[in-house]
Amino acid sequence: MSISSAINTARTGLQISGLRAETVATNVANASTPGYVRRTVLLSEQTVAGQTTGVRSDGIARSQNMAITAERRGLTSDLAQSDMLATTWQTISSRVGSTAEGDGIFKAFSDFETALENYALSPESSTDAATVLNAAKAITREFNNLSQMTIDMRADADTQIADGVSIVNSALKQIEKLNGQISSADPKQGSTAALLDERQRQLDVISEYMPVQSVDRQNGMIDVVTQEGVFLLAGRARTVEFTPGGAFTPGRTLASGDLTGLTVEGTDITPGSSSFGAVSSGLFGGLFTLRDTELPEFSAQLDTLASDLVSRLSDDSIDPGKTLGAAGLFVDPMGTGAVGLALRLDINAAVDPAQGGATWRLRDGVEATTAGPSGNTDILNAMLDAVTSVRPVNANGIQGAFSSTDMVAQFASLTGQKRLGYEAVLSSTSTQHTMLLDAEHEASGVDVDSEMQDLLLIEQAYAANARVIETASNMIDRLMEL
Repeated sequence: MSISSAINTARTGLQISGLRAETVATNVANASTPGYVRRTVLLSEQTVAGQTTGVRSDGIARSQNMAITAERRGLTSDLAQSDMLATTWQTISSRVGSTAEGDGIFKAFSDFETALENYALSPESSTDAATVLNAAKAITREFNNLSQMTIDMRADADTQIADGVSIVNSALKQIEKLNGQISSADPKQGSTAALLDERQRQLDVISEYMPVQSVDRQNGMIDVVTQEGVFLLAGRARTVEFTPGGAFTPGRTLASGDLTGLTVEGTDITPGSSSFGAVSSGLFGGLFTLRDTELPEFSAQLDTLASDLVSRLSDDSIDPGKTLGAAGLFVDPMGTGAVGLALRLDINAAVDPAQGGATWRLRDGVEATTAGPSGNTDILNAMLDAVTSVRPVNANGIQGAFSSTDMVAQFASLTGQKRLGYEAVLSSTSTQHTMLLDAEHEASGVDVDSEMQDLLLIEQAYAANARVIETASNMIDRLMEL
């Protein structure tokens, strides 16, 4: 090898060492950057006329295992859905309370039953009468507040769907733009790797809302398609369409046509729909399940409890003095028992001093015009029998034979079971997701210790090439002195 060949070979070595050192520095600097994929320099032998003239770079490679990434992306959707459902039912279960803790709506029913028992023992006591009234009001507040909470949660889910649609559409547009930049970029440049990382991040954003797959196209471009086969991006980004529902009431549902679902260029992708394209997971899956299925079912169960309470205490046998079929202690202001009863449930004005009534009518009858004997317990005992008697029910998921308080306990139990079920799913999904994240990081993430070891080798290679040039320079200087 001639001196000039040695110098040229060493020069290429110095250039490559600098590029490798720069790549290592980039890796280390982005070790904790979400979506960053480790870079490596692709090297090959450089030859001229069959003779080795050094080393060259064939570009920057991203160390990504696409199969692991795709599987992890699918679990990202499942995790987002299970977390949404588990968190929501934790909130609901906490608000409803449990029989073990004796709070929430169960406590309100239990306090009402106890207050009735005490008043039946002391029918002359105005204090005990007020206690019964306050306990009854506590029940109506629980029903009203729980029903309003359900409405608020449905409205919030609807708002989150609208926000998510905007985020997904923006991400699809960004991927379309990145596709164009990637197709026209030099795949050997490090800037192309950065574009690919950003595209991966946008895919991850979409995956949080719905499970998607990427389909490779020419020149490094991709299409984006749902797991059910609906294209969200095919050359150009397609628009996911959704119309927010606005004001919510218990009777407004998707089935009734009052609310809208998700569509992509006329294809229905609404989670839970009968369409082939119905999204099966992700935040959209969780939000639509809550808005259109589980929260309406919860609201319907509240209506069932409220209807049972109204029916028990409006029984004509309790108060012979009232008009047949008229309401008793608890009333539906609409008088229809229609959807949303729990939200409307109120106290009969006749027994409420705040509404012009009198508490002695609890003892003497809601339509009584004058107070009766202070020792009369007939109506009070009949009311107590009504709430403690066991009656069959089979409506809106509540099935069996219960007293009034036991039915509420069953309702609280069903709510707790729903919470525990979703927590179990969340735990399992989270474990699987964590395992795949670790596997993905192992395949494509940055190991700082390994990068530092590579940097030491690069420094040694740089020093060796520099030594070659220095030795060649000394040889030339020596020759010039001869």
